[in-house]
Amino acid sequence: MKYQVGDDILVLHTNEEGKVIEIINDKMVMIEVRGVKFPSYTDQIDFPYFKRFTEKKAILQPKKEKKFVDDVRKEKLKPAETLVAEGVWLSLIPKFSLDEFGDEVVELFKLHLVNKTSRGYKFIYEQRSLSEINFELTNEITAAHDFYLHDIKFTDFNDNPTLFFEFSLLTADKKKAEFTETSLKLKGKQIFQRVEEMKKKNEPTITFKLFENYPDKTYDDKPKVSSYIANEYSAYEAKMARKNLEPPRSVIDLHMEKLSNDWQHMSNFEILTMQLKEFEKWYNLSVAHRQENLVVIHGVGSGKLRDEIHEILKTKKEVRFFINQYDHRFGYGATEIFFQY
Repeated sequence: MKYQVGDDILVLHTNEEGKVIEIINDKMVMIEVRGVKFPSYTDQIDFPYFKRFTEKKAILQPKKEKKFVDDVRKEKLKPAETLVAEGVWLSLIPKFSLDEFGDEVVELFKLHLVNKTSRGYKFIYEQRSLSEINFELTNEITAAHDFYLHDIKFTDFNDNPTLFFEFSLLTADKKKAEFTETSLKLKGKQIFQRVEEMKKKNEPTITFKLFENYPDKTYDDKPKVSSYIANEYSAYEAKMARKNLEPPRSVIDLHMEKLSNDWQHMSNFEILTMQLKEFEKWYNLSVAHRQENLVVIHGVGSGKLRDEIHEILKTKKEVRFFINQYDHRFGYGATEIFFQY
């Protein structure tokens, strides 16, 4: 291998210097340039010594040149000011190995969260297969940086994993939504095709855009109607309906202490009614946003709330199936719903 971890390198197409921080395979390395980590093919970098030698020679024998007004050095802008927002991406970096026939095959993928915006975010990440969470992480990613998540074996894509993300702003903005969610369902066949395309195009990674712009906070934009109707309903133009929907949730908790501060004085019927109303609200939002799945935390207790929710789900055409099995987070106190559209 030409390069080793810690070697100084020069990126040929930008003429910037950096370091090798990881060897991915015999054709690709992970490099760091000005605090940003990204993969590069070895034929796209070189050692910087020739560049340094020629720069020193130029200093010893400077050329006298005329200076014009256009040549006056301008103040450099800060990275955040010059950055063009391109969204937040998920990058899958393949690590290759040789099989028994000497063919190069993908052994695993290194998953990186790539922030190409001028904002920093808090995020929650989960890798799910059916109802099980195989990996979860809560952390932060700053503006114009990337964040290593974890590795996924290529064979794990046979289980069609779902990668779930919830983002919120590091610095609160009253004009922006409190949070936004997105998910990717990755299939083995799809990943295999993307690997083949990546090889043909000589690209180092497979990328998926999670979102381009962090969403604005939604406000009620009601037409002028009578005060009675205005108090009872939220009315929108049909074409604006989706824009004004609340963001969906992937997990909802129906415990009464989460819904009301004065629930101890309510009857059992009033409690059950409020819980079912809250369930219907988030169920309908999940369907409106074409969400893939929804976890409903109903607790164990007498099982009345669970049974009522299951009876409702049996009548919903959008429900592909639902399961109530043991989960390390909720025990048997939650039902996961999987949708079909």
